[in-house]
Amino acid sequence: MKLGQKILAIALLASTTQTIIAQTAKPKFGKGIVIEGENYKMKAAFRFQSLYNNEWNVRNDDFKYVEDYAGNFLVRRARLKFDGWAYSPKIKYKMELGLSNRDLSGGSGPEYKNTARMILDAYLEWNFYQNFSVLAGQTKQPGNRERIISSANMQFVDRSRLNKRYTLDRDMGIMLKHHFSLGKTFKVKETFAFSQGEGRNITAGNFDGFATTFKVELFPFGDFKSKGAYTGGDLKRESTPKLGLAFAYDINRNAVRERGQGGDFIQDINGNYIGKTLNSIFVDFMFKYKGFSLMGEYANRITTDGNEDVLDINDNNNVIGTYFTGSGINLQGGYLFNANYELAARYTVITPQTLNVGKNESEFGLALSKYVVGHKLKVQTDVGYRMVENTATTINDDKLFWRVQVDIHF
Repeated sequence: MKLGQKILAIALLASTTQTIIAQTAKPKFGKGIVIEGENYKMKAAFRFQSLYNNEWNVRNDDFKYVEDYAGNFLVRRARLKFDGWAYSPKIKYKMELGLSNRDLSGGSGPEYKNTARMILDAYLEWNFYQNFSVLAGQTKQPGNRERIISSANMQFVDRSRLNKRYTLDRDMGIMLKHHFSLGKTFKVKETFAFSQGEGRNITAGNFDGFATTFKVELFPFGDFKSKGAYTGGDLKRESTPKLGLAFAYDINRNAVRERGQGGDFIQDINGNYIGKTLNSIFVDFMFKYKGFSLMGEYANRITTDGNEDVLDINDNNNVIGTYFTGSGINLQGGYLFNANYELAARYTVITPQTLNVGKNESEFGLALSKYVVGHKLKVQTDVGYRMVENTATTINDDKLFWRVQVDIHF
């Protein structure tokens, strides 16, 4: 590069840097970097979670036999997020990228063209008429509340077993959203989603079936502060009781993954993708008042023919896949003390449809969190015990775990 070109490049870089600094006007920690122009606005932010994880097996449900210790350190999540509006404040967008190994993993199959699953969210949302908006792209589907809560805003180190087994997670498609009020405080929000049905970052095309999801949310005492219906803990210390109730129903037609939008792909002996229609129901609530919070969820998933197994008719009807059907309940609550320490408890029950699906599970957990700057800078630790129903051949399924995590979000 010639000297003149170098000088020009340095000048352009300096000018851009000065413009960004002038426009951000020294934003507070946790608010991201804001760049605003004549007809656009963008906020850029990044975050990561450093986790220390410990696990032990408990043999034959007897705490005298706590053994097989395993522990590790890892960067649980590392994310870049961009959001704002373009052309008009009525046209919003969001892009979120995952950079940690856990964020990127799972994309080694042909369904992803053997590439990492970097994109988490990528969508446009247009408020086209009054309280109606339409969203197009990839994002979280309107399923269970715990999944919609960002991993940056959780009350525990990680989500519950109910979420792991039954969540809809992210998917690609379109979404219609609407809200209205009944009286001065009662608010109702409805969402309809039409998505591909195979989860995020699928590049191989649709596998002969789409998913439709319907959700309605009720807020009898009005909205929570700062989107508190979808954050863990009552960090805003609601001065009046706030309650959110939700019901969602998802139909995933010809689902070729064992958990609908997640899990292993189901293929026959010839490599063809085989699926059934899954029906999932979610009912949940969130309550907050003066530092106290309580959240409950119920999930149920079944196949339309009532049989969780998928058989290969070209290979002597061998079982080639098993959907995770059945039900789950998660209940958790906590109290935020004056020094911004929170103590929380969780109880989760997983009841698979049959033993072919899995074993019954119940899990107890306690969490202690110190919120330095809300969810933007916090330290969390939790301890839990997972009991798995014993069978004649297994006596070593129970788990004892302890985790510590540091979370920072610029």
